Amino acid sequence: MSLTNEYKEKIRAALAARRANFDGSDARFAATLGIGSAQYSRIKRGETVGVLADEKWISIARRLGVGLTDAPAWQTAETPVFKYITAQLEMCQQNGLSAMLCDLTDIGKTYTARQYVKTHRNAVYVDCSQVKTRQKLLRGIAREFGVGSTGRLADVYNDLVFYLKTLDRPLVILDEAGDLSYEAFLEIKALWNATEHCCGYYMMGADGLSEKIRRAIDNKKVGYAEIFGRFGKRYGKVVPTARKEAESFLQLTATMIIKANAGADTDVNRLLRRLMGEDNTPSLRRINIELSKRA
Repeated sequence: MSLTNEYKEKIRAALAARRANFDGSDARFAATLGIGSAQYSRIKRGETVGVLADEKWISIARRLGVGLTDAPAWQTAETPVFKYITAQLEMCQQNGLSAMLCDLTDIGKTYTARQYVKTHRNAVYVDCSQVKTRQKLLRGIAREFGVGSTGRLADVYNDLVFYLKTLDRPLVILDEAGDLSYEAFLEIKALWNATEHCCGYYMMGADGLSEKIRRAIDNKKVGYAEIFGRFGKRYGKVVPTARKEAESFLQLTATMIIKANAGADTDVNRLLRRLMGEDNTPSLRRINIELSKRA
């Protein structure tokens, strides 16, 4: 696929918006993208031709959520999940606190976290399913902040801790945290200890995350009780526990998202029925697919 200059301009505009929420230097910002500072300087000046390979432009577009088509931009619906998680993230970031959310899959957790990072300074999103080990997790967090991530792990850790202490209210969002290895969980505890009150942390996962922590604590596995304590000793949850209430909640959520993104001629109830699974709840991930069929 050969990218047009128009599409590269879309990516450049998204870069400018992201740069506005990044407190570090241009060189650090370039490092978060995996490009050189000279390349970023050229893009910042408005150059798009011959600066990066198309594969790198696409990689940056994926990180920034820039679509490859001319479809209208996805509109955020302020669902109960969106409002709850956004409020939690703001609380953690403003006060250097930590919290944990363990809830159903496919309710908008990841989307909300990614949107938050787009609009808040010094907040980073980490997909823990991609950085499951201690080493990958630490290097991944460092890379998101533009800290050198390729040297000795001890140096990466020390540089990251030092840099987090210099930033104005940084926040680390750890999504899919249930995928992390035992050693990676211990690394979170170490980071928390080293940056207490200086950095906020928000851990998210499905119900398996709470079960993993509960079993580890019951089996007296070292570190898990301390991690649980540092994240507030509670599992946050948005979706009601009762089945009927949960079904109504998720159907309302899907309806709000459809109305925010569908055309005026869309039969919302009909589309909602097409999204329903055997458990009588809709798949939010399929909303975009179903709407694109109508485009």
